[in-house]
Amino acid sequence: MEIVHTPVLLNECLKFLSPIGEPFEKDAFMIDSTLGEGGHSFNFLKKFPTLKILGLDADSVIQARAKERLSEFGERMKFYNGWFNDFYCNYSEERKPDLILFDLGISVFHYEKSGRGFSFRHDEELDMRLNANTKESATDIVNEMPEEELANMIYLYSDEKYSRRIASAIVSARKSQKIVSTKALADIIFNAVPSKYKYGNIHPATRTFQALRILVNSELKRLPEAIHAAFNVLAPGGKIGVITFHSLEDRIVKNYFRNLGKQCVCPREFPECVCGGTPCAEILTRKPVEPSEEEIKANSPSRSAKLRVVRKLRDAEKLRLYGVEAL
Repeated sequence: MEIVHTPVLLNECLKFLSPIGEPFEKDAFMIDSTLGEGGHSFNFLKKFPTLKILGLDADSVIQARAKERLSEFGERMKFYNGWFNDFYCNYSEERKPDLILFDLGISVFHYEKSGRGFSFRHDEELDMRLNANTKESATDIVNEMPEEELANMIYLYSDEKYSRRIASAIVSARKSQKIVSTKALADIIFNAVPSKYKYGNIHPATRTFQALRILVNSELKRLPEAIHAAFNVLAPGGKIGVITFHSLEDRIVKNYFRNLGKQCVCPREFPECVCGGTPCAEILTRKPVEPSEEEIKANSPSRSAKLRVVRKLRDAEKLRLYGVEAL
């Protein structure tokens, strides 16, 4: 059976990033920064017939699937293969976008079809790289990272309360045999945690696998630079929306968007304002938009999703990143 990723918060994205009623309504240009299998782009192109989209993705394999799915839209859909932070920091398109969307979730394709070890549901090579050119794989990290660093990384990127026990078990296991498969790692983690933790709501390896994926793909380190550069690429009056799936991502987006909406973000010790002294954006979602109960029932991965949207008023100085942590 063919598995197709269900786009999260789709109706909310179509509402908040709609070109209808905007000055650019008749000739809107959107960048889908995380194209995946093209779910959001497909629905935007269907609903808004004058819209054109450029879709970015670091993974050429999943982008090939999106190209096939979106082929019916012809020249209205174009593609870029690479990391979104590199794309926005070196923006070369002739036209600035009116709309930008980031969906920071991982596609079902990666869990079920990629064969790269994103999930322990299948016994696969422990890789987790979205882009094959990424230097370190999950296997490299699991087998080479010192125990204390491993424990700190697991805790920092997933809030795993048994991170030290898990790191200790991993280091102990790799002394006798290299850990190269998802099943091997999941079994080590399962046997490392207390009995009461083994049979909770989620498998005890879930958080560790999340932490490894985040580190392998530098997901949090890329994010502040990417959204800052994307905001400055956006045309004045345009809108940018970001969907996050865990608290570390959401904190970065929330703090950056909050800074964009402030008049001044200069530290108190500055003798005078150097950040422009006027807001860079209008915040369109005072609170994050979350999925309805109906969506969560129909698509359980949406349960932790949050959408935040702002409208650009002017370019943002580097100082607007003040206090926006990248872990």
